[in-house]
Amino acid sequence: MAILPFRSSAQKRFQRLVQPHLKALHAFAYRLTGNSQDAEDLVQDVVVKLYPKLVELESVSQLRPWLNRVLYRQFIDSVRKKGRQADRPASDMMDAESQSDWLDSLASEELSPELELSRNRLGPLLDRALERLSPDQRTLLLLHDVAGWRQEDVAQVLAVPIGTVKSRLHRSRATLRKYLQESVEPAADSGRLEH
Repeated sequence: MAILPFRSSAQKRFQRLVQPHLKALHAFAYRLTGNSQDAEDLVQDVVVKLYPKLVELESVSQLRPWLNRVLYRQFIDSVRKKGRQADRPASDMMDAESQSDWLDSLASEELSPELELSRNRLGPLLDRALERLSPDQRTLLLLHDVAGWRQEDVAQVLAVPIGTVKSRLHRSRATLRKYLQESVEPAADSGRLEH
């Protein structure tokens, strides 16, 4: 009977450590998976995986970045387990509605008619440009540029030096810009009249 109080104590300690981070973990998981159900499953997988490692969890000094790194690695493992290719676009992992929801979340609530027209024209171009990015580039841009994470936090989650994050971020933005320009230029050319 002495096992029950220990379990209760361990459960309480685990809950005190993890509970404050669950909302942020779910938000990160949603960015990675593209839908709420998969995000919940991913967070649950991480929590189940970490529960037996309570002592290790208690020894972590900066828990949030550490939890995010565990979640990111669990996401990569789950993608590999499902037989997906490492270079498959993240857009293949989420449905079109989730992509649209993500793009809509970037826009302000009240847009002028000109901005609304631009968003409607550029939204599909941005979708296609993002699809062409590697999963690593897309994840980096989602974490830093969309979710607003600091470069230091991204470096901890991805387990790379901050200099690597900076250079990858620069290259990812340049690649996205190039893909957008390639998408816009043919559209602009098609509107010209040939003499």
